[in-house]
Amino acid sequence: MRILEACKQISEARGERVLVATMGAMFAFDALGVTECRLSSVPLMGGAASLGLGLALARPEHGVIVVDGDASLLMQLGGLVTVADRRPANLIHFVVQNRAQFAGAANLPVPGGQDVDFCAMALGAGYASAHRFDSADALGQALPALFDARGPVFVALEVEPEAAQFGPGKPQPEIPDRQFHRMGVEAEQLGAWYASH
Repeated sequence: MRILEACKQISEARGERVLVATMGAMFAFDALGVTECRLSSVPLMGGAASLGLGLALARPEHGVIVVDGDASLLMQLGGLVTVADRRPANLIHFVVQNRAQFAGAANLPVPGGQDVDFCAMALGAGYASAHRFDSADALGQALPALFDARGPVFVALEVEPEAAQFGPGKPQPEIPDRQFHRMGVEAEQLGAWYASH
């Protein structure tokens, strides 16, 4: 499946659950116009699960969705154990497994990308359940039950990497400063949303 298809299914089924997204998923949700109840993990690569855990523990009455990247998750694998240790019943953790860092940009290969089993890692860490999908339709059909399941729930999404835009003949430009400031802006907006709910 494509990342936009997966994120569309998640956004249509999420209700009022808070969304924490990073990397490719962050840009997919941008393209879908998803802005409310959202926090983008930009300058904290690998920290999406930890941000989601903090939100889930602070406000257990609200569901939390984390949409992580495989390269990002590999940067802070200890986050799986921390999430599992705290057992947030209201958290579901997706990982976009496209086997490419900066997918759609430079498409650098993810170490161990062809062999790593994130579902086995999540279960080994102590997540309540782990699931894998390679079809947007199958994901969409399963989401209601996954969102109703007691967490933490882990879901690996087998996603085709987007075509690379940059390479030796076309260098990648600097990431604009606004991408690094958006987490703070969205945190303020999310705080205001929490205060009204």
